[in-house]
Amino acid sequence: MAADEPLVLGIETSCDETGVGIVRGTTLLADAVASSVDAHARFGGVVPEIASRAHLEAMVPTIERALKEAGVSARDLDGIAVTSGPGLAGALLVGVSAAKAYAYALGKPLYGVNHLASHICVDQLEHGPLPEPTMALLVSGGHSSLLLAPDITSDVRPLGATIDDAAGEAFDKIARVLDLGFPGGPVIDRLAKEGDPAAIAFPRGLTGPRDAPYDFSFSGLKTSVARWIEAKRAAGEEVPVRDVAASFQEAVVDVLTRKAVRACKDEGVDHLMIGGGVAANSRLRALAQERCERAGIRLRVPRPKLCTDNGAMVAALGAEMVARNRLPSDLELSADSSLPVTEPHVPGAAHAHDHDHDHVHEISKDNLYS
Repeated sequence: MAADEPLVLGIETSCDETGVGIVRGTTLLADAVASSVDAHARFGGVVPEIASRAHLEAMVPTIERALKEAGVSARDLDGIAVTSGPGLAGALLVGVSAAKAYAYALGKPLYGVNHLASHICVDQLEHGPLPEPTMALLVSGGHSSLLLAPDITSDVRPLGATIDDAAGEAFDKIARVLDLGFPGGPVIDRLAKEGDPAAIAFPRGLTGPRDAPYDFSFSGLKTSVARWIEAKRAAGEEVPVRDVAASFQEAVVDVLTRKAVRACKDEGVDHLMIGGGVAANSRLRALAQERCERAGIRLRVPRPKLCTDNGAMVAALGAEMVARNRLPSDLELSADSSLPVTEPHVPGAAHAHDHDHDHVHEISKDNLYS
C-alpha cells in the first residue's frame, strides 16, 4: 500500500444495509455495516420506507465508525464515492444526500457510482487489480447478470440478465414457502448440505438450444418447487425440506455456472469473477470452482462478507475512478433507481467544486471533523 494511492470513502445504501468502506488504492482499511434486516424479517422482504429510515439513523454513526477503524481523518480523504443506482429510490437518496453533504463540507470530489459495477470492482480488494477485460457473474436478490468489463470505470457490457425473478429473490420465495424465514439464502444453503441435490428433478430455465444463451429465468423453477411442495402437503405427506433445499439450490447454481463458463469460452476470457450476495452460497462457489478448473478458467470470488452489499465495494470503484482521473460527479447528482450497468459512474459536466465555497468548507471542517 503506497501513501500516494487514492484514499476514498464509499457509501452504499441501495437496499437494507448501510455500508461505509474506506479504501486506499486496492487496500481495504475499513468496512462498517449497519443492517436493518431484522426490521424487515416479519414482512418476509425489504420494506423500502423502513430501509430509508434505518439508513437515516445509521449513516453518521457508521461513517464515524469507519473513519475510526481506518485510523484516518475525514480531511485525509481524496474523494467520496456513493451508490447512485440501481436500487430502492428512497434508500439511495439517503446515501446520495449524505455523500453530497460530506463532499461539499470537506471540499472533496464526489463520485456517483453504479451498484453492479461496484460488485465487480470489490474483487480488487481480495485478489488485486482486475484483468481487462473482466468477465463477471453477478448474483443477488435483485439481479442475476453476466457482464463483460473491458474497463470497470467506463466500459461495462451486459451479455445476459434475469428476465424475471433474480436468483436471490427465488431463494427468498422458496424459503417463504418452506416457512424458513427471511432472508432465505443462508438457511437454504445450510439445509442443502444435509439434503440430496439429485432427489428431485427441478427444471433448468432457459437452457434449451433456442433459448438466449446468457439470460436467466428462475420464475418457472420457483413455481415448480412451490407446486411440488403444495402437492406433498395436499397429500398429507411430510415435505423433505433438506432434499427440496438441495435440489432447488442445485437447479439454480447449475444454470448460473453453466452459462458463465460458456460466456467465458465464447468471449475468449480465461477468468471469471463472481459477485453479489448469492456469491456467498457455498454450493455456487464449489460448482463454479469445479467447472472453471475443467475449462481452464481462473475463478475469482471475494470472501462472503465482500459479496453482500457493503461500502467497501463502492470505495473500491471510487478509488479506481480517482486513480484513472475520471471526471467527478456534480453536486446536483441524484439517485437513479434504474441506473443501467453500462454507466459505471455518473460524471458531472464540470468539476463539482469549481465554485468558491471555501468559507463553507472551513466552517464545516472546524465544526464537524477531526
